[in-house]
Amino acid sequence: MSARQIDLNSDVGESFGNYKLGLDEELIPLISSANIACGFHAGDPSVLRRTVVLARDHGVAVGAHPGLPDLMGFGRRAMEVSQEEIRDYVTYQIGAIQAFAIAEGVRLQHVKPHGALYNMAVRNPAIWETVAAAMAELDKDLVLFVLGGTDRDDLQAMGARHGIRIAFEFFADRAYNPDGSLVSRKTPGAVIKDHDLAAQRVRKMATDGKVTCVDGTDIALHADTICVHGDNPAALQLVRKIRETLAAAGVDIRAPQTFL
Repeated sequence: MSARQIDLNSDVGESFGNYKLGLDEELIPLISSANIACGFHAGDPSVLRRTVVLARDHGVAVGAHPGLPDLMGFGRRAMEVSQEEIRDYVTYQIGAIQAFAIAEGVRLQHVKPHGALYNMAVRNPAIWETVAAAMAELDKDLVLFVLGGTDRDDLQAMGARHGIRIAFEFFADRAYNPDGSLVSRKTPGAVIKDHDLAAQRVRKMATDGKVTCVDGTDIALHADTICVHGDNPAALQLVRKIRETLAAAGVDIRAPQTFL
């Protein structure tokens, strides 16, 4: 029996109209959970349906990837929005993908905020609380993906308050600061494109519970799910190498709904 199970997720469904982004057809068969854009930062109704169908046909769990209403900025620009607005944005986007999931005979597994909304929640945990409350109103079986780090106990307690499960996430292709936060994308080296290096980092996290930060120090980090960004040009190489590395370490790749 494997030492442990871990999920491998990717942000997909981010094409829009005539604009194609990512390698969804090649990437989705290699992951266990798909974070599907819901139309605010990327995606459109037709892309959303196609991506749900693609995930379903490959046995990949479907998740909502709600972001801020910022198509031009790809949802990566922070916005001044109230908690009530965040609640409504998240509810609206989860509802959109829930409808397509039901229509295609699958059930939504998880919710992972996108881009700036995710980073805003890391800095202001009240946003995690708002997202969790919105999820609980819709389906208490949903899993919330959050950044793995030092506030693990607080986030677990938050999930318990709302009756939802929490999955802690590690970013295979992002550099980390010593406080457990992600290095800003504006900083050179923030996105890791070397698939061997990314795989080494994943193995260290999965087997030793540690990640090496930009200053060379190691910090403790537990994760239930590993993310590779679908818009990373090296995504396919990264996922293939990560799968190979985890298999060699005796780690099963499976969706969190099967082990959380």
